[in-house]
Amino acid sequence: MTTLDLPRGLPKRPDGEGSVQVLMDPTMKIERAKVFAVYGKGGIGKSTTSSNLSAAFSHLGKRVLQIGCDPKHDSTFTLTKRLVPTVIDVLEGVEFHSEELRPEDYVYEGYNGVMCVEAGGPPAGTGCGGYVVGQTVKLLKEHHLLEDTDIVIFDVLGDVVCGGFAAPLQHAERALIVTANDFDSIFAMNRIIAAIKAKSKNYDVRLGGVIVNRSEGTDEVDRYNAALGLERIAHFPILDEIRRSRLKKSVLFEMESTPALEAVKLEYMRLAASLLVGDKQYDCVPMKDRDIFDFLGFE
Repeated sequence: MTTLDLPRGLPKRPDGEGSVQVLMDPTMKIERAKVFAVYGKGGIGKSTTSSNLSAAFSHLGKRVLQIGCDPKHDSTFTLTKRLVPTVIDVLEGVEFHSEELRPEDYVYEGYNGVMCVEAGGPPAGTGCGGYVVGQTVKLLKEHHLLEDTDIVIFDVLGDVVCGGFAAPLQHAERALIVTANDFDSIFAMNRIIAAIKAKSKNYDVRLGGVIVNRSEGTDEVDRYNAALGLERIAHFPILDEIRRSRLKKSVLFEMESTPALEAVKLEYMRLAASLLVGDKQYDCVPMKDRDIFDFLGFE
């Protein structure tokens, strides 16, 4: 009998067993910090959002750790001003003998004290991103780097929601989705919600809201949110200062002030403050692909 032919009523297997998902070691749970996982369509601005949110939390006096979960290892460069070596890079350098590593080998201090780690990933077509996330959290715990951390932000690769890249959902308290006010971004968001809902059956993660980025309007996102019982928790418009901040390898809080930029910075501070004290969660049922295809768009 194959796993597909198992009779109904048998006990559910542990998450990850007999599947392509990655089983989390229960001893590797992040216990003290508030943990957020940031997802969204590829290129939507998750790293920009994550880095500026980390900076905002730091301005609230919190000890922040940002973990980039992309083989491109470009999540934290606006905080550190450089592309830092990845956890996989440094592990490979010691032939994966993690006991030989020191915290300074893979943790780098960035803007306003934000700690930055780039988990990296296996070469294209090989390995699993979930393993990389697991090894990163394991190292952080072994070196006691999570004990004094208030906020952990996982910045996750693109809109990939396979077992491996859904691994941060096993650690997170809240998953945040970054989207634009367009068809492709909302379509991707709908599928990410399905992944969050699947992980929430076995883990504590819950959907924490939607961040609209690179969009002047929010009408389509708001219409979708209303249909699912979801909420927009922040809105960042298209702004040239944001584009230039990436070129200057800087977070927005370092950029020369303009009225428009000050408004965006205030929105980041408001978002950070609301996430710090809020515990709102959304239990949404995503639409079927064909239903959302028909739902989105104009008459």
